[in-house]
Amino acid sequence: MALSESQKKYLRGLGHHLKPVVMVGDAGISESVLKEFEQTIEHHELIKVRVRGIDRDHRDRMIAEIARQGNANLVQRIGNIALFYRPARKKQHIKLPR
Repeated sequence: MALSESQKKYLRGLGHHLKPVVMVGDAGISESVLKEFEQTIEHHELIKVRVRGIDRDHRDRMIAEIARQGNANLVQRIGNIALFYRPARKKQHIKLPR
């Protein structure tokens, strides 16, 4: 699901006060990180992930991989913090503007 710019802006506003709930260390993306990401985003729909990496390119690749494997949309990335959105499969809490 591709997000429009107005939807991303809306989600950035909602995500502004959030704290990172999933942390990715220098070791990279592990099975346990992906499992934690899956459980958390299914429950909250909008989450922040802190990604630590050697350099910016490495962090960019890890963020892209998390989005791909988690089937989530990257809403915003600032430094080593990424904001992801994926609507819940069972009950959606966030209603996106059209």
